Amino acid sequence: MGEAAQEFSRLVGIMRKLRSDDGCPWDREQTLSSLRPYVVEETYEVLDAIEREDWEALAEELGDLQLQVVFQAEIASSEGLFDIERVLRCINDKLVRRHPHVFESESLRTAVDVSARWEEIKAQEKPAGSGMLDGVPRNQPALLEASQVGKKAAGAGFDWEGFDDLGAKVEEEFLEVSEAWQSGDRDLVEDEVGDLLFMAVNVARVAGVDPELALRRANAKFRKRIGTMERELAAVGRVFEDCDMDELESLWQRAKQA
Repeated sequence: MGEAAQEFSRLVGIMRKLRSDDGCPWDREQTLSSLRPYVVEETYEVLDAIEREDWEALAEELGDLQLQVVFQAEIASSEGLFDIERVLRCINDKLVRRHPHVFESESLRTAVDVSARWEEIKAQEKPAGSGMLDGVPRNQPALLEASQVGKKAAGAGFDWEGFDDLGAKVEEEFLEVSEAWQSGDRDLVEDEVGDLLFMAVNVARVAGVDPELALRRANAKFRKRIGTMERELAAVGRVFEDCDMDELESLWQRAKQA
């Protein structure tokens, strides 16, 4: 057994120990559903490390992402669904099946040819449905999926009449979030917040704005303003926790002007 296989086997063993009766209470309590946010988080941390070209961080983040795969598989195994061996078998078989130019006698000369053949084989394995939204992949970031399904529906004539109608709908969705919040029903809150976010994506679509780029821009702007506030406080030997909301709002407004 090679070193990579040994380390992978060690990871599986560690995960099984953590999930055992004498392991970690937190790990035992997790479900396939509860781990969803961590899968997304670790994926984006991998992307961030690549964009920063921080290879030490990338090695660590890929390990964290690998943990999520093993964690999910171990939970599934305990529920009698599948195990890590099946996960590995599925991807190994798929790679061989979708590379007939490597593992069989087909001849594909360019990367473009390979990509086209990959999609052809994929279509044969998973025929597309006939529904309007069946062609929109579900295995993509929710923001992108929302944008694509909104465009599909609008292209078929299912859309709001004007931009003002969108504003009214956003307000309606926010009120429904407020009502759900007051009810204390967490599932209902998540459902209504999802509706509000979906409407925000549709506002971006009608306005001709890429929602992903718009949100990244907002994130960068927020980071910059928070940094400005922190520097202003540090100049007088203070931190956020020393301030009340009125002071923080005043600092925020000055950061915006800056």
